[in-house]
Amino acid sequence: MSKSGKVFSGFIMKKTVLLFLLICFGCAHRVKAPVGHISLINNNNSVKFSGLDPAITGEIGRDTATDIWQNLLPVYRMPADTDMKDYQPIQHGRYQLKDSSVVFIPDTPFTKGHTYFMRYYKFEGGDDTWEIIKGNKKLRGLKYVDLVFKD
Repeated sequence: MSKSGKVFSGFIMKKTVLLFLLICFGCAHRVKAPVGHISLINNNNSVKFSGLDPAITGEIGRDTATDIWQNLLPVYRMPADTDMKDYQPIQHGRYQLKDSSVVFIPDTPFTKGHTYFMRYYKFEGGDDTWEIIKGNKKLRGLKYVDLVFKD
């Protein structure tokens, strides 16, 4: 085989591998993480969180640990300086599982006119190496969304 034939053959091989990789990564089925929603219920005395997979809520609901929901869906009072919201104490209360929703009932009632937030930690999915390589995912730190509500 001539030198130009080897170069052409190598070019075709690289294109074939690239096409194969594009097909593999392009057709990969991505599961969307559920989106959490909150709403005030019981005359603004409780917060209802919905959007979790019913299988997950059922499994966690069978857990005997009393503070499991407080670790997964903590509620905080929004400080005046929002840069300090990571340093706020947890608003204590009871969590109840109703259907596939979680209801938070605070120990002390929400103060009228004040803003609160529920931190929803996104534990869904594992560490996807490709997402880390692309820079879309960090190796450290949990992902969360702060769901803000006002009484």
